Amino acid sequence: MELPEKYINPLTDFGFKKLFGEEVNKDLLVDFLNELLPEPHKIKELTYQQNEHLALLEQDRKAIFDLYCENEKGEKFIVEIQKAKQNYFKDRSVFYATFPIQQQAVKGSNWDFKLAAVYTIGILDFVFEEDRDDKSYIHKVLLKNQNNKVFYDKLTFIYIELPKFDKSAEQLQSKIEKWIYVLKYLAKLQDRPVALQEKIFTKLFAAAEIAKYSREEREIYENSLKYYRDIKNVVDTAYEDGEIKGKIEGKIEGKIEGKIEIAKNLKRMGLNVEQIIEATGLSKEEIEHL
Repeated sequence: MELPEKYINPLTDFGFKKLFGEEVNKDLLVDFLNELLPEPHKIKELTYQQNEHLALLEQDRKAIFDLYCENEKGEKFIVEIQKAKQNYFKDRSVFYATFPIQQQAVKGSNWDFKLAAVYTIGILDFVFEEDRDDKSYIHKVLLKNQNNKVFYDKLTFIYIELPKFDKSAEQLQSKIEKWIYVLKYLAKLQDRPVALQEKIFTKLFAAAEIAKYSREEREIYENSLKYYRDIKNVVDTAYEDGEIKGKIEGKIEGKIEGKIEIAKNLKRMGLNVEQIIEATGLSKEEIEHL
């Protein structure tokens, strides 16, 4: 008989924001990010910012980040969970990074265009198709020139492909390996592994214990978990299906027909418009007209 889950799934909206998006747990986010950042950019203090951002022009799209933070030097951090494959995911990631860049603009003629660094951290519950044979599960992307020399060091994308991480608790060595293990396996654990006895993980496991939540919090979590499972199962199935996969990943990859087929499947499952937008990248108007 399978035991009920003891700890929340950090890949759900509720779970991720509960563990990393609350002021009381801010040190968890700082510790995780510092394992990904180079030494000169280690965070001492972090401030949560508004996670909804409008473009400079009213008619342009808005961006809603899972978490948006700023450190003591004014450097910006977008931290996002991506639950399932999505067409043009990299395009979306670059587009989102432009918001904290544009919003640094200072009105008036005295601004010298000096920008603070922007980091986008994507925790992915899927694998990039083009990198499927690459065993690396952490990708750090910088703007480089033809000689592979860094041209601009203030825009960094860091992606973690969780499905590629296959180490057991006994094999964990580095701190970042421990964090990735927690992100991937926390909801499946009943006891805290020996490798995760550090103080920071003591706090994380305490914050993740479902039994400590109020009835309202548990209901919100259950809804978030259901949404996570539904959207992941449906989207993954759609991408794996031979006919739809042929449309999306074959000769007509990227065409609107592939997205519409997935959207129709999601609509039949009863998912709402916002959930379908996240899964397919289609606009609200396109989905409503299906």
